[in-house]
Parts: sequence; C-alpha cells; structure tokens
Amino acid sequence: MDTVTVEPFARLRMLIVDDPVAVDAYLATLSGSDVVRAMFRLGEDERQAILSALAPETAAEFIEDVPDEVAADLIEALPVRDAASIVTALPSHERADVLAEVEDEDRNRILGALAPETAADARQLMTYPAQSAGGLMVRDFLAFPASASAREVLEDLTSGDRELSPYLVRFAYVVNPEGRLIGAVRTRNLVAAPPSMAIRNLMTPATAINAEADLTTVDACLEEAEVLSLPVTDDSGTLLGVVEREHVDDALAERAAEDHLRSQGIVGGEELRSMPLGLRSRRRLSWLSINIVLNMIAASVIAAFEETLAAVIALAVFLPIVSDMSGCSGNQAVAISMRELALGVSNPRDVLRVWWQEAKVGVLNGIALGVLLGAAAWMWKGSFALGAVVAFALAVNTVVAVSIGGTVPLLLKRFGADPAVASGPVLTTVTDMCGFFLLLGTATLAITWL
Repeated sequence: MDTVTVEPFARLRMLIVDDPVAVDAYLATLSGSDVVRAMFRLGEDERQAILSALAPETAAEFIEDVPDEVAADLIEALPVRDAASIVTALPSHERADVLAEVEDEDRNRILGALAPETAADARQLMTYPAQSAGGLMVRDFLAFPASASAREVLEDLTSGDRELSPYLVRFAYVVNPEGRLIGAVRTRNLVAAPPSMAIRNLMTPATAINAEADLTTVDACLEEAEVLSLPVTDDSGTLLGVVEREHVDDALAERAAEDHLRSQGIVGGEELRSMPLGLRSRRRLSWLSINIVLNMIAASVIAAFEETLAAVIALAVFLPIVSDMSGCSGNQAVAISMRELALGVSNPRDVLRVWWQEAKVGVLNGIALGVLLGAAAWMWKGSFALGAVVAFALAVNTVVAVSIGGTVPLLLKRFGADPAVASGPVLTTVTDMCGFFLLLGTATLAITWL
C-alpha cells in the first residue's frame, strides 16, 4: 500500500491540536525553506499558536527568514512575554529591524519587557537606517582595553559566555577608556603570544566604517579591505558594533528584490500572498490605475492616425512590435542606470554624460533592429516603402527609448521620486507614444507609396 505523504503544513496543523510540545522537534526535521513555506500555508491564528509553542531560539530562526514587515505582524499578535522572548533571541541587527516595523504602542510594551541593556541596544540601532552600517551592525563583539593580557582575552573567548559567529571571533578590538577604537588583534596571534603580554603590543591599526555609511559604501569597504567583517564607529571613533559580510550580502539581495518588485508596480517593494487581501490589492492598484491613464494617452496617438491605419492595415501588425522592441531597449538602459545609481558610479549630475553614452548605443542598435524588422516587412508584403517606414520608426524609437531609459532614473532621483517605481511607467508611455507617432506619422507622409 502506498504511504500517503502528509504536507508539512498539514502535519503542523495536526500537531498544534494534538501535541503542541512536538512542534519544535518536528520543525527541526525540516529545512529552512520548508519551514517558511509550511508556516505561510497556515492561517494567522495557527502561526501564532506555533510561535508561542516553540522555543524562543527556534521561533527567532523563523522570524529571521521572513520579511521584516511580516515578522512584525507576527510579533505584534503574540503575548508580550512571548514576543519579548523571541525578540531577545534575535541577532541584534534583526531585532532592531523587526521592532522598527512594529506599531509604536506594541513596540514600547515589548521593549519594556526586554532586559534594560538589550532594550537600550535596540533603541540605539533603530536610530540608523536599516540599510546602513549602523542598521546592519551587530552589538555582540570582542572589545578589550589595551592593558588586557593575551591570557585574559583567551579566557574570555573560551569561557562559553559568548555566542559569536566565526567572523566575529577572528578579531578582538582594542579600545581606550572612553570606548574609542585604537586597534585590532587577530585572535590566532594571541595563542602564540606570551600569556602576560598586553594586547597593545599585539594590535595593528583597524579599518573602521562610520555608522552612517550606506549599504553601497559598506559593501565597497569590505571588498577593498578584503575582510569578512568591519568595526563600526561613530563620528568620535567610539566602537559601536561590527558589520559582517553575510549580513551585507543579505541586505544587497533584499534591496535587489525590492527594487525588482517596485519596478513591476508592487508599491512598497514587498508582497507575500499571506498578507491581507485588501493591502495587496491596494498596492497593485495604486500603480495599475495610473498605468490605465498612461495607456489611454498612448492609444490616443493611434486614434489620431485612424485613416492611415485603415488605408494600410498591415501597419497594425508592426505597432506592438515597434513599441515592444523599443521598450526592451529602454528597460536595458533603465537597468544599467539603476545599477550605477546603486554603486554610486552615476548621480543626477551625470544626466548629459549618460544620455550621450546611451544615444550612441541606441543609434547602433536602432539601425540593426530597424534593418531586421524592415526587411521582414518588405519580404512579407513585397513593399520596400513599408519596410523603410517600419525600419525608420524602430530605429528612431530605439534611440528615444534608451535616452529616456538611461536618464529618467537619474532625473527622478534628483527630484526625490523613487526611480525603481516611476521609471517603468514613464518609459512605457513615452516609447509607446513615440513609436506609434513615428510609424503612423511616417506612413502618412509616405501613403502614396504604400
């Protein structure tokens, strides 16, 4: 007899009712992705029941794997004591990110239930942008006065009182009495050093990054220093925490995913199908409703050339091709500009330089694509004039599309708009309007040969 495979979410649903104590052990048998998938197949009340039944450390692992907005919703719905236990088990930077998304009243209750030192750390981290060195740093690190001996540092490391990642135990940081960073010691060097030697004699200068540095800067500094972690300091040089390569990579991936969602019209840059239906609908409609107006504007160009289109019906076949091909070229230019903005390679002052570089590519690609499409039109209808009209429209519209795609993100950035959200609709509308106008307008002028 075939054994019926029970989906993890169904198994969890049964355990919640029959044996809540076994939930923790069952989740330990699943991979991280399976846990997330199973949890989001359950209802909100069921997820809350599971989180309450789990050990705080296990629940914290799940909270780390979901978007901060979703994690905050789950935390808010729990009793304060359970929420505080889970939040305490989170890494310090994740703790601050989740609490920053929690409603003020709930956040204050949870912070009040945390240990005073933990709450103070969380409040400090919440003052920094999430994707900055301060927002990404962890507060658990090794720091000792210059007078500490090699023996004292090693005893601290082996005491078992600290649970640090492999990155964070590679260096012990040396601070002065005011807490300012003055150097770093590789922990492996402590093993070979005389036990009584002060670490001031073993330290080397430490490369630090300011807490206000943005994600791109942090990434670049880690690459340049060729290390897996960097100390984070304030303007006075006080050591605040350590930022790790792993967390920077996660933040870069999250930013890329959010930018992609925004570019597709998901306002807010985050959506899961477990979110409330009304919220998901509003986020999509806020962009789609604008797009209706923009498409009506583009369609009005076709209406203005109704007689030409009726006389040469073959033009209707090439209208979407010209607009879509130009749009693809323009989207490539948008992607490059967004990437250069993220890396700091370009900024709004570079609009003319970016336009010139894109225009040159547009001319070459426009000619190549125009010749290909024009030749197809000529062979299909046997009309050289039709092929020439189509080729001209696509070539010119390609130049227009890459010019807009390259410069609009920079201009939007200059005026404080989100280039990831607005670039797409602007590009689509303009390339459609120009493509329709160029194809139908040129065809109107050449109507006697068509």
